[in-house]
Amino acid sequence: MKAVVYKKYGPPNVLEVTEMEKPKPRDNEMLIKIHAATVTSGDVRLRSSDFPPLFWLPARLIFGLFNPKKKILGHELAGTIEVIGKNVTKFKVGDSVFGTTTMLKTGSYAEYICLPQKWRNGVVALKPENLSFKEAAALPVGAMTAMFLLEKANLKNGQKVLVYGASGSVGSYALQLAKIQGAVVTGVCSGSNVEMVKSLGAEKAIDYKKEDYSQCNDKFDIVIDGVGKTTKTKAKKVLTANGAFVSVKMLTKEKTENLERIKELAEKGKLKPFIDQTFALNEIVHAHKYVDSGRKRGNVVIEILQQNGNDL
Repeated sequence: MKAVVYKKYGPPNVLEVTEMEKPKPRDNEMLIKIHAATVTSGDVRLRSSDFPPLFWLPARLIFGLFNPKKKILGHELAGTIEVIGKNVTKFKVGDSVFGTTTMLKTGSYAEYICLPQKWRNGVVALKPENLSFKEAAALPVGAMTAMFLLEKANLKNGQKVLVYGASGSVGSYALQLAKIQGAVVTGVCSGSNVEMVKSLGAEKAIDYKKEDYSQCNDKFDIVIDGVGKTTKTKAKKVLTANGAFVSVKMLTKEKTENLERIKELAEKGKLKPFIDQTFALNEIVHAHKYVDSGRKRGNVVIEILQQNGNDL
């Protein structure tokens, strides 16, 4: 099978497309033919080893001190089950699924992967029936992170929410999920993304290049940092007395029930992934360069199995 590997930390060109042996599922695993994956901020961070100074050494000890332990990146995917182990009961051959590869030994930048039907750190579920594989692959990480942060902030109907980085993956999902729960949402983004953010449901959008959100007159019950580029100190200036600040810098947890809820919302047409660009597997270096540029909106998808125009 074809897979993208990296043997050292560095810029996008450390990624190489190579041939590898097709994996074989264990008794509790499923062999999945991957149709699509994505380039998340986590993939970029692991590839470059771009961790905050305080966490640099602990992260390197976990992911590889001198060279990466996990040679294949890719945190999320959508695909079709080809083989199941004898202990797999929740899924069957032919099922279309989507999910994550969190803390597994390999990632989704490959034509095949073996996933357990259940494990401690990651999740997998049946793909939303109305979404393409490309759309479904872009859901798990961003949408679950946004859902976790909104749960942590204890969002209630009618509250005012500000989403910093509203045009990014986590931000675009946080905006939609907050709206679903009855919030009044303001998004912070660049001027070129104002229309996108409003199209996803924001009542107001602030161009951070022209206006400092912390100086606005409005007060918010929740401020969500969807890109890890603002602070609690700054957010406090626009938070109500009992307001909550949550950020992607916080440790989040993947839950099967959250992925199932995301699937349900997607099938009802209430939650939609915004796909900025799609790259082929052999264009992985270009995809990472694009994400590195900081111009990404929503999600960047890696199409691994060509679908001839119809990949539902």
